[in-house]
Amino acid sequence: MASEEELFANIDALLEEEPQLPPPAERARLREAAGITQARLAQALKTSVQTVKNYENGRSEPKSPRLEAYQRLLKGWAAKYPAHAVPAAPAPAVALRPEVPETFSGPAAPEQAAAAPVQAPAAPVARPATSSRRLAAKKAAAPAVDPRFPHGPLAVLDGDGSAYGINGLVLDCPATTVVELVEWTLRESGLGAPKLHRHGKDQDPLIVLTAAAAVKLGLPERLEDRRGLRLPEDHPVIKQVLKAKWQLTQRGFGPWARIYRKAQGRDRQCVQLAVLPWDALDSRAWPGVAEMEPADVARVLGVYAQRVITPRGSTAVSGLELMTALRPPTRPVRDEETGNWVSGHNPGSLGTEPMDPAPPEGQPEHPAVYHSGWKGGFLHEEAYQWVRPVSLLTDEECTLPYAVGLDLNTAFLAAAARLVVGLSAPEHFHAPKFNPKIPGSWLVDLSHVELDPRLPSPFTPTGERPTGPAWYQTHTVAYAQELGYNVQPIEAYLRRETGAYLDPWHDRLKTAYVDTLADLGVTKDLSDAEFLAAMERHKDVDPAMAAVLAAIKATVKGGIGKLFENPQGKGYKDGDPWPAMMRPTWRPDIRAAVISKARVNMHRKMLKMAEFTGLYPLAVLSDCVVYPAPSASPLDFLPYAESGKPIPGAFRLGPTPGLAKLEGVQTMLWAVDLIEQGLNPARHIKGGDAVMDEGE
Repeated sequence: MASEEELFANIDALLEEEPQLPPPAERARLREAAGITQARLAQALKTSVQTVKNYENGRSEPKSPRLEAYQRLLKGWAAKYPAHAVPAAPAPAVALRPEVPETFSGPAAPEQAAAAPVQAPAAPVARPATSSRRLAAKKAAAPAVDPRFPHGPLAVLDGDGSAYGINGLVLDCPATTVVELVEWTLRESGLGAPKLHRHGKDQDPLIVLTAAAAVKLGLPERLEDRRGLRLPEDHPVIKQVLKAKWQLTQRGFGPWARIYRKAQGRDRQCVQLAVLPWDALDSRAWPGVAEMEPADVARVLGVYAQRVITPRGSTAVSGLELMTALRPPTRPVRDEETGNWVSGHNPGSLGTEPMDPAPPEGQPEHPAVYHSGWKGGFLHEEAYQWVRPVSLLTDEECTLPYAVGLDLNTAFLAAAARLVVGLSAPEHFHAPKFNPKIPGSWLVDLSHVELDPRLPSPFTPTGERPTGPAWYQTHTVAYAQELGYNVQPIEAYLRRETGAYLDPWHDRLKTAYVDTLADLGVTKDLSDAEFLAAMERHKDVDPAMAAVLAAIKATVKGGIGKLFENPQGKGYKDGDPWPAMMRPTWRPDIRAAVISKARVNMHRKMLKMAEFTGLYPLAVLSDCVVYPAPSASPLDFLPYAESGKPIPGAFRLGPTPGLAKLEGVQTMLWAVDLIEQGLNPARHIKGGDAVMDEGE
């Protein structure tokens, strides 16, 4: 017989286990009674609207310190708006589709789907207050375009077995090992995404692991190998994977891992894993995402996957793989002799084999360049990093009160539009006639081009005037011709087969960028004044969508950068091949074409600004330019026609790639002081941390 003391101790323990928050339906009732929208509550809690929805339908619970803040708010509302009748127990969860099995076994057959149509819930969904296994599909996925992947491209797995997908979906994942997780993902989860091109491959499902999930699966909380960024080969998890006849790619088991078996027919067997506690999501490309709750991480990555591509690694890696996904290297062709379908080259793509660069397009350590003994110089098409000398500042400029920075939206993406690049191997020509329509590298003397010294030279990234013959990409030489100067190439490396390889990449990323900005309240129909106001607050509208926007911008920049990836590692020796150069997408000439066009576009706008307004830049850094200004608003110095419309050719405000936004405002005295110190105001126009940031 239990004593009174033991019984009271057991009751006290049960009381301590009571939920800290009222039932989900009551949370929603209290908020509605207070007249507060979900968006306003999300802003107060510094989270997303989707997270608030999850709190109110029972799909997730807040964690400290947000838990205490939410609890305090609900207690205050409960005192003001008491319920007339409190139910004795929380209402049971309402299934969004009938007869969901206890263990989810993958997408239903078409006949089953027709017999059991999705039904709308009669009441808000609440998480059952029971310790038994939850229903696998807590919320029906949105209608999928491809029935093979009804639950979207990815899921974020937490330590309790909840796999958070897109559109608020939560699946129940029973896996306790990495091998079980891989097999569940491929056989039961319904995750994945269709190919982006009819000749491409389906996108492999992605499982993102929280710290709790990683530990549950036997992975360490922290990756000890910070240089190689991979688990040691004798780690128990790797042994389990290999014992089960699965394979890892050459980069091993790191923050981004691919576990696969050879494809069986058309069916790929590959799962991607991203380990959050191992810094899989770089905070520079995915600001704040690693600290979000699993449902919010799923929302961010899910939107990115739907608008761009299922993440494949860093945003740079994803940007590069997006190029290949949209321009697959092969397509099925009929063998004339046998009549069979075989794999053949897909026109417009970069093919399946790596291509040696022309000598001036590579670098000294590239095997083809190193062993040839090339001494003829190299192409140096890079983004601007220029500061106007103090001696060229006028008294009138120095007396202006402000320095205003303008930044071009995704300048490299704008440059990729309708950009014709070479697709075949380079061929060498002596004294060719210049043709602006042929992509390639030209040895030309542009030192005779005379331009206003208050503008940077369009031909060098430093903005300094050329001193003699040098190698330039086609767009740079074409701009000299556009300015009215004669160009006589000494020699050139040109490509006969050409095409707008980056066009589908540009189109997809542009749409993603514009749509995501629109989600943040920055739309094309805004006036310039409304645009500036919307941009000032857009990051606070929805942190999740702001993170998607940052990732899209990083995808553009990183993808272009990956076209010319250098050798890495202390053990590298000049003349040895390195992994990046063995890819068909290792194409320094294409990167040079994008950057050349972007730099020329920037100079053209600065030239028009001087023509229309008489203003000259103080400094330029890549796609950011700083002007002396009469006020803190660009509306007071950008050129407008009498009708109020922006004058074409100069900088224009707007939300699309190639148009400008306000980067930052400082005093003119601040800008002059930085220039006198040898620093670039365009690098630091957002804040006064010039000295601290100079090493970036």
